[in-house]
Amino acid sequence: MDNPAGLVAVRSVLAPEATVERVEAAIREKGLTLFARIDHSGGAAAAGLPLRFTQLLVFGNAKGGTPLMQSRQTIGIDLPLKLLVWQDEHGAVWVGWNDPVWLAARHGIADRPETVAALSAALSALAGNGVSPDF
Repeated sequence: MDNPAGLVAVRSVLAPEATVERVEAAIREKGLTLFARIDHSGGAAAAGLPLRFTQLLVFGNAKGGTPLMQSRQTIGIDLPLKLLVWQDEHGAVWVGWNDPVWLAARHGIADRPETVAALSAALSALAGNGVSPDF
């Protein structure tokens, strides 16, 4: 799969619905706030438009994102964090997210490497919960 700049994606061995459920459960288990679960494909279907499974989970906490906004408030456009689960044209299921390193560079944040690294590790771990029943 060819990813756009800044996008990290891992393939899931689970069905799309199971992938979302596992990631959502992992978000809650980590004590993060799930702000929204946006069903893009459901919205498309309601409008009479075809779209393969596509759901977005929006989540986070103030301790994770605020330090980055203290450095550069414009990163608030990219926060809270998001994970996208989608099924491609071949039936493969993916979990994708914006790379925090890319986000920090986009906003010119160089003074919070520990925060960026922690967010990167957290996103990888959360996504990992959705890609394999054995994670």
